[in-house]
Amino acid sequence: MLCLRRVLCDVWVRGIPANLGPLCVGSRSLVSQRAVTGNGAPDSRTCLSLLVRNYAQTRRRQEIPSQLDDLPSTTLKMDYKGVQLSEAVDGVVKRLLTLEMASQAEKLKIKTQQLVDKVKRDPRDTRSPEVRIATLTAKIRNYREHIQKHPKDKANKRKMLMAIDKRKKLLKNLRRTRYDTFEHVCAQLGIEYTFPPEYYRRATRRWLAKKALCLKVYNEAKRLQAAGLLKKRRSLSQVRSKEAQGTPV
Repeated sequence: MLCLRRVLCDVWVRGIPANLGPLCVGSRSLVSQRAVTGNGAPDSRTCLSLLVRNYAQTRRRQEIPSQLDDLPSTTLKMDYKGVQLSEAVDGVVKRLLTLEMASQAEKLKIKTQQLVDKVKRDPRDTRSPEVRIATLTAKIRNYREHIQKHPKDKANKRKMLMAIDKRKKLLKNLRRTRYDTFEHVCAQLGIEYTFPPEYYRRATRRWLAKKALCLKVYNEAKRLQAAGLLKKRRSLSQVRSKEAQGTPV
């Protein structure tokens, strides 16, 4: 840790002059007297904390691609889909009726409806496996984007895993019953289907030790059984040879 601090401080001194001045990080300000020691070099702890904060801020600024980016801002909301906008309507009213000022939930409704329209059987179809798979796909992608921004949100991660399990079951049944529809759904929704493992049991240390012991006992029993059969065969062959030698021709 001390070596890391020294390296960071050396980089800091080479790249930034000794007179740092007031450094503002968020809502806090660090005075140069606290950041610089008496000999003109920056303090190691302050230097390390500043680098960590700057790294965290740059990571926060990185934009994560979303499935809602392709939605045009002029699209009407679900509740106002049949409303005809005229040119006489104020611009603020148009922004309220469209997705320009819509919330995340309203945009997700539009995206879910678009995915459902790609795979539904007829206009009145609402509960077929294809529609349910499309709805779960929109939810899973929304949860994934949220978890990328907030990786410590365990509740939404659990909901995402539950939705993935439901979609796996639906895809498995659809693949077994109607393979053509399964291929169509995967192609339209961009789903890459992977075959589930044959055995779902979690491999704990206790289970692995128990399995190794069972295999060892099984192999030993087979070895003893093979040795007993071999011994029995040898005894039978010896008896037969003695009988063959003792009987006159």
